[in-house]
Amino acid sequence: MTLVQTNPTIGDEQDRPVNLWRDAWHRLKRNKLAIFGLGIIVLLAFVAIFGPYLTPYDFLSQDLQARNQAPSLSHLFGTDDLGRDVFSRVVYGSRTAFLVAIVVTAIALSIGTALGAVAGFFGDPYDRVIMWLTDMTMSVPNLLLVVVINASLKTPIARWMEAQYMATLNPFYRETIWIDFLLVFGSMALISWPPYARLVRAQVLSIRSRPYITAAMALGLSNRIIMMRYVVPNALGPLIVAVSAGLGTAMVLESAFSFLGVGVNPPTPSWGNMISDGLRVWQHYPHLLAAPAAVLGLASVAFSFLGDGLNDALNPRGTK
Repeated sequence: MTLVQTNPTIGDEQDRPVNLWRDAWHRLKRNKLAIFGLGIIVLLAFVAIFGPYLTPYDFLSQDLQARNQAPSLSHLFGTDDLGRDVFSRVVYGSRTAFLVAIVVTAIALSIGTALGAVAGFFGDPYDRVIMWLTDMTMSVPNLLLVVVINASLKTPIARWMEAQYMATLNPFYRETIWIDFLLVFGSMALISWPPYARLVRAQVLSIRSRPYITAAMALGLSNRIIMMRYVVPNALGPLIVAVSAGLGTAMVLESAFSFLGVGVNPPTPSWGNMISDGLRVWQHYPHLLAAPAAVLGLASVAFSFLGDGLNDALNPRGTK
């Protein structure tokens, strides 16, 4: 009897993904906590985009006869001291949280990537100056820097907008929420870019000595083309992990600053100012604190799970 030996690895090798990103996605799908975090983030993003159009009440609508009601079928998260529906305000607060997180992370990522790439690729004196600026920024307490920026700039900007309104009668200049967003975006981006710069610098220092970078230089390609085509794209893996964690950190920071009164101020709903309001009366009306705090905690945990999963998926050493 003749035995036919088969190679069971042939089919596996044909089915095995050969693309780095596809392979990372397959590893990510096997991480249940990461998929759970991704699902929560997608759900919160959907709520942030479409939720305000689906809620039964306007987030500013007041009903003084329904003040401080406990959660019920008509008000899922209860009502606050002005009779406003807490569920509607939490839903609208998710829009504030995602807007701040995305814009702040995008600004910080752009600044950090540009400075880190220049520092790592060109070396001294750019490296020394940029790293000095990075260390100086990280040495200043975040809260102190944000308070100083808000205290020094908010009043002059408000006066300028009032003067513009008196000159043009354009109602846009009466929307003070734009002042809050401008200061929040600017101050948070100012304290968030150094980690991205350090990460990109470390990646570029590792990448610039690779043979394909030397070959690109030998071919006469400009430094800008080499950085845009070969250096920065090869540093995307760790950067994606940092961005996923940075989005959750930006949400928590915005809530913390709003809680302290230097972020987004009422009447615009923010999870931070809702937690601040609920903390004063939590012994009598715990739902006012529990609802926004629980959603903020869930979002933070979801981004943490996703970041850990991306770190495992994009790390080649994690492949068995």
